[in-house]
Amino acid sequence: MDSKRSRDYKYSAVHGDEPGNVPIDALRDPIGNRRPTKTLLKLAMGSTLIAAALFLALGGHASTCCTKKATCSGSLGTWGQYSPWAPAPSKVDPAIPSECKVTFAQMLSRHGSRGPSADKGVKYAALVKELQSSITEYTEGFEFLQDYKYELVPDDLSRYGEMEMVDSGKVFYSRYKDLASESEPFVRASGSERVIMSAQNFTHGYYDAQGRSGDDFASRILVIPEEEGYNNTLEHGSCKLFEEGPGKKDGSAKQKEWKDIWVPSVQKRLGKKLPGAKFDIDSTVYFMELCPFETVASPELTLSPFCRAFSKDEWRNYDYYQSLEKWYVYGPGRDLASSQGVGFVNELIARLTGKPVQDHTSTNSTLDGAAETFPLDRKLYADFSHDNGMMTVFTALRLFEGTEDLSTTKRESPEQLGGYSASRAVPFGARMYVEKMQCGGSDQELVRILLNDRVVPLHGCDADELGRCTVDKFVKSMSFATSGGEWSRCQDAK
Repeated sequence: MDSKRSRDYKYSAVHGDEPGNVPIDALRDPIGNRRPTKTLLKLAMGSTLIAAALFLALGGHASTCCTKKATCSGSLGTWGQYSPWAPAPSKVDPAIPSECKVTFAQMLSRHGSRGPSADKGVKYAALVKELQSSITEYTEGFEFLQDYKYELVPDDLSRYGEMEMVDSGKVFYSRYKDLASESEPFVRASGSERVIMSAQNFTHGYYDAQGRSGDDFASRILVIPEEEGYNNTLEHGSCKLFEEGPGKKDGSAKQKEWKDIWVPSVQKRLGKKLPGAKFDIDSTVYFMELCPFETVASPELTLSPFCRAFSKDEWRNYDYYQSLEKWYVYGPGRDLASSQGVGFVNELIARLTGKPVQDHTSTNSTLDGAAETFPLDRKLYADFSHDNGMMTVFTALRLFEGTEDLSTTKRESPEQLGGYSASRAVPFGARMYVEKMQCGGSDQELVRILLNDRVVPLHGCDADELGRCTVDKFVKSMSFATSGGEWSRCQDAK
């Protein structure tokens, strides 16, 4: 499969050109370096304040007088993968221990907040049109719907999503500024426009925090195509059995079991509140999803009136609904899911140890075999991806180990699930940090992982009280990945 991923590939982010005789630089900056405006760079730090407010809101400390901002809503952290980024609660202090020095950091990030996917957007627009033509009375709390116009832009980063990623770059620099003086971060992005733009905005934020221009660095981002036939550790798609086998259908069926339990009561209530409206199970969920997408479409993250149409309990049910999909389709509950993430894990091991990549799964041997496109001497790395691909990586890293498969008939809280939920694992702008550190003057190197500022204790490597393992033991604990997982099944299915 690597034959197509060569130095002769020309990439178009929108349509995907056929391979041509173009050098590997064609993999860089395929949509042009879109520099954030000065206003956006200044506003980005506001998203830090918003995220801090989210942390308080999710803890139930939002002001009762606050009604317009999303940060005032206890529902905001329960929108599944459509939640904007916020720090997840952590039992272990996520700050770098005072006696320790970080010697390496790798970030894996989801793109920032975006509009709905194109296919979902069509469904949302049709739903709004149908409702407005059939509703005979807009009762209290739903008056806004009478004059509402559906204008969400599909797929693209929202203005708030751009700020999220600029801010992410600033935060990354602030946390690892000592390493920033030793080397520039090496940045890769999976080849969809919103992911590339997220990487660009991150890069501009990172360098703006230093008082430097990020223009030149943003143009150097390595973009890995998402087209079929191209190995890409930042996006699943290379295993036909995983993509087309029964596992996805089976996982979706588990999600539906829960949907059929909690949605009917919401459907019935909406029918009473909006006489003339004809909601079914699916359209009820679509109606709810207008809340997160309208909210993140606002640069100030202003809470959409759609959000207040539902109770906190209904939002918790919705979050669990999305958590089931991530778990059973792209996570531990899905056969072969972890095998989709082993390629990235093996790249991570190579970077942690400074040794060449050893992998025959989803990695690209052409790119990973060249110092220009897979350097091993950097102190900082940042990769940009999608939520589903990240779930497979988290599963391969054993981050959810010890958590039983989720119930499809009874809602379980993140606390009952070892900290897991879709909103805490893969919100918009989700970011995993892998840190290597030395502590107390010792030469021994330790590894730890943070997921959205939550320290996730490592498994299978004798983790200490701070969730860390030695590098050697961590690598040994990744034997599933280093042995190729179950990738042979993908090859056998071709």
